[in-house]
Amino acid sequence: MSTSRTADGLWKESGRRGDSTVRILFMGTPQFACSALARLYADGYDLCGVFTQPDKARDRGQRLAESPVKKLARQMRTPVYQPASLRDGQATEVIRGLAPELIVVAAYGKLLPKEILTLPRLGCVNIHGSLLPKYRGAAPVQWAVLNGEPETGVTLMHMAEAMDAGDIIAARKTSIGETETAGALMERLAEIGAALLSETLPRIADKTAGRTPQDEQAATYAPSLSKDMAVIDWTKNGTEILNQIRGLNPWPMAIAQIGDKRFKVFEAVKTARIEKACGEVVSAGENGLEIACGDGTVVILELQAPGKKRMKAADYLRGNPLRQEK
Repeated sequence: MSTSRTADGLWKESGRRGDSTVRILFMGTPQFACSALARLYADGYDLCGVFTQPDKARDRGQRLAESPVKKLARQMRTPVYQPASLRDGQATEVIRGLAPELIVVAAYGKLLPKEILTLPRLGCVNIHGSLLPKYRGAAPVQWAVLNGEPETGVTLMHMAEAMDAGDIIAARKTSIGETETAGALMERLAEIGAALLSETLPRIADKTAGRTPQDEQAATYAPSLSKDMAVIDWTKNGTEILNQIRGLNPWPMAIAQIGDKRFKVFEAVKTARIEKACGEVVSAGENGLEIACGDGTVVILELQAPGKKRMKAADYLRGNPLRQEK
């Protein structure tokens, strides 16, 4: 396999293509998208190319890291393209040259302009991690957990110029576990979405798949997460705090500010009401780190202290006792 730069300045990996009936261009970036791409390979579709975000600097050494989708595409020797923009005309010409019949998108990270949306004869479809029109946007899985939703799902939709606003082709529901983190839920939804895509593609290919317009009045949004959301507000009730801990895992992680230390919180439970000031350390020992909140206490069971590894709170506290309020 070789790496080359096309005439329009886009990097690509050259190699073989699969063989099947529908010629597909795939667009995706994170691990969530890999399940759908892997399913397309397993189903034998003709992958004419893969678009993914440019390599990004990671870690302290600022080394460039490939996206999970790029790694998978390279393993399968599919041409990989990483344009910085889809709106300068160059990417459109590359796609026109690839001549896909269908574009499949899963968590690509860029909006597709009209000139790309109209290129494939079967259009462009997107796998979205929510039951649209709820939770349009960049972080639908995380916000479903943060808001304490009992269920969510995956929607397969035709793409439109507006974000996540296209007609719905199919959707599948799933319950959210009481202790399930956003990361674990995302892994499940990725597999559900891949299966839904696989089942629906034949009907998309022969143009028998249905399409249902979204109810704009019911639309809600799920903006990107930020580190500003991380620090726990202990005046909130225990359920809200547990949802924050689950919803921000694996990034940016909920933070418990205890004195001058900031602990990443991985697992916790809530207890009954107690007459203590919110944020006060109630107990710190073999049962974990117990902190008063708006309607009781939250007991942190697993944490990561600055400069330490992730560990059970009880193990950390054995060597690092915390002062408790009298």
